[in-house]
Amino acid sequence: MTASRPEEPDSPPKNLHIGAINPFALAEAILGRKLDWNCAATGRMLSSVLQTDYEELFDMRFKSILYAGIRLNDREDMAVPIPVRGMHTLTESDMVTPDFSRVQKLGDMGDMGLEDLASIRVKHAIMSNGNLRLTLEPRSVGKTLCSSEMTTTFRELATPFRVNAKEEWTAPNSTWTDISGCCRQDATMFSNPVQGATGNSWLVAALMSVAWSDPSAIQHCRRRRDRDCDRHRHHDKSGDCSLSIKLHSKGGDHDARTSIVTVDCTLPTNNSSSLLMYCRPSSMNHMHTPSLQAWGGEIWPALYEKAFAAWLTDCGTQHPDLTQTCYGDPIKALGQLTGKTPLYFLTAHRTSQDLLGLVRTHCVNLRTVFPMAAYTHPTSGRGARFRGCTLVGNMAYSVLGWAAPQECKQYLVLRHPWGVTEADAAAGCPGLVAAVDEGFWPPAGLVDCRGVFAMETGAFREYFAGMGVAK
Repeated sequence: MTASRPEEPDSPPKNLHIGAINPFALAEAILGRKLDWNCAATGRMLSSVLQTDYEELFDMRFKSILYAGIRLNDREDMAVPIPVRGMHTLTESDMVTPDFSRVQKLGDMGDMGLEDLASIRVKHAIMSNGNLRLTLEPRSVGKTLCSSEMTTTFRELATPFRVNAKEEWTAPNSTWTDISGCCRQDATMFSNPVQGATGNSWLVAALMSVAWSDPSAIQHCRRRRDRDCDRHRHHDKSGDCSLSIKLHSKGGDHDARTSIVTVDCTLPTNNSSSLLMYCRPSSMNHMHTPSLQAWGGEIWPALYEKAFAAWLTDCGTQHPDLTQTCYGDPIKALGQLTGKTPLYFLTAHRTSQDLLGLVRTHCVNLRTVFPMAAYTHPTSGRGARFRGCTLVGNMAYSVLGWAAPQECKQYLVLRHPWGVTEADAAAGCPGLVAAVDEGFWPPAGLVDCRGVFAMETGAFREYFAGMGVAK
């Protein structure tokens, strides 16, 4: 049901499947080494590792591996799950390509398995110096990774589709490692949750929104005190650290009964790089392996993801399948984390000024004081173009507040759960400001600004399908 007034919430959409896998974390997990997420060359590496042109990674229409397990429903402009029978595992023989070095003329293409040239899609056609350069999509030969076809490694690493569902889950090339030694309560750095190698941006965005609007709502893991030591000193021993949180039932899928979940600090780490593979704190994400040994900070983002997975699966172990959190409803997650009522506001029948007003209503001093999140359309259209890692199709973002630098244009301030943005020009959106600092938005001094950006309200309405708040 559509609200009659802009400030009135809409009926909750049924079974939202919002999310996209973090390509940087996914590539790191596959390669077993740390990548520089802010380096332009990393984009070319992503294209190679994930077997998709970079500009096609972030739009559901191209069926990239970042949307493994879901597909685009064009009629309803939304993502829907791919049934188990629709998921296919690629073998080495599936990915072998013909030897095109023998092709001398178009007629030779038939010998390569491309008999019906007239039906093959042409991606690019460029005439230069008398030469016609064509880029074709010969889907009948040389299969590549996509949302419904992937290798066993990708399937086990990033999707909830298990080859052997009866075995306890462990991600490929990983070990459950106790990282309680990294936890230190006297850390002073700002640390935001960063999404890992599964498609749960809906959960990570909600975590950030709750932590930003009301830091006291986030529970933090605690070490047990040593009775024989000074009351302000902690154990050096690992394994004495845990986190207990209460999660609230809100109905529908990706839900469970209201209960308190307790998890320890064992998390999947890559056997090659020792890096965390799934949700991690931003202050840890940008460090290389040797630095992690001396790092001290708060690890709550990773433990919240683990607790949520344990809650959803009711697995009864300390090794829940973290991929079971992929694709969900970011607005409902706000309620599941806080116990408050999630309210939905769709953008289609609201003006850009209406949307700005909704955010401003829930802000104090330019900063949200109620947890808010928003999610994009699944594919390009209506003026939106998902061609880079800042604005991604079918993606959830945290709404942090609004800005009016020099009291001129008004912007909505958002935070990307991948913790990364591209330069303004690379993002391809005229109304986007990729670098936000205190001069632009004063509350920026209270947050790790990696992944924080601003959008003019008109651009926001084109790219985003809905937003919501828990109150």
